[in-house]
Amino acid sequence: MTDREAGAIKYDDIGSTYTTYRCPDPRIATTIERALAGARSVVDVGAGTGSYEPRTAHVVAVEPSRLMIGQRPAPAAPVVQAVAEHLPFVSKAFDAGLAVLTVHHWTDPAAGLRDLARVSRRQVVLTWESSVFRRFWFGEEYLPEIANVEDGLATLEPVLEVLEVIDALPVSIPWDCTDGFGGAYWRRPHMYLDGDARQAISAFSLVDRRAVDRAVRELRRDLDDGTWKRRHGDLLQLETLDLGYRLVVAAGAR
Repeated sequence: MTDREAGAIKYDDIGSTYTTYRCPDPRIATTIERALAGARSVVDVGAGTGSYEPRTAHVVAVEPSRLMIGQRPAPAAPVVQAVAEHLPFVSKAFDAGLAVLTVHHWTDPAAGLRDLARVSRRQVVLTWESSVFRRFWFGEEYLPEIANVEDGLATLEPVLEVLEVIDALPVSIPWDCTDGFGGAYWRRPHMYLDGDARQAISAFSLVDRRAVDRAVRELRRDLDDGTWKRRHGDLLQLETLDLGYRLVVAAGAR
């Protein structure tokens, strides 16, 4: 889910596998729908292909990438090609503003969050806490370069700084999560060997290709010889895992 070609991420280049690998997970959808409860109108900013747009409200999507817009299914909400920093709506036009795993792609996250707060009475933002996610086994053991990239991304901290936060809810990730974002395959390590799955995870496009190739080789080796299972076999007993993903509910800008 994107805003525009910020942070060297070009979704017109990397977004071609989204409809296959980034299917909305129903359990995460339920959490988001609860946060949106009562909202009759919703603006979904950085909407991508339309994941997590509520069916019980009037939704207008905002998405800058033509490729992503072209992959939106026929029943999806109407979409406007625009960016978060300059939303083409009057103030308080919507009951709620939704932003799912997108703020870190915006050119000016603070400006985008302020404009989201301008056009909506309530804000619901899914992002993650970098200090927690950096302990995820894939980055920590195989691709530490991702942590360096994340140091420059706007994740949970700017959301808490800009918005008048009501709550920040932990979103534990189910082991069979159908939405293949960065931490979705925590119990299915073989999925990180799949090039098409990696293409649907924006962080890989920000890391040097040689580093990614090295990480894939090392993970394949450790899966083949049982090293990964010896290190992380305890994960195979878990149904969900807290990787730092947080759903922020707010009521305007500070």
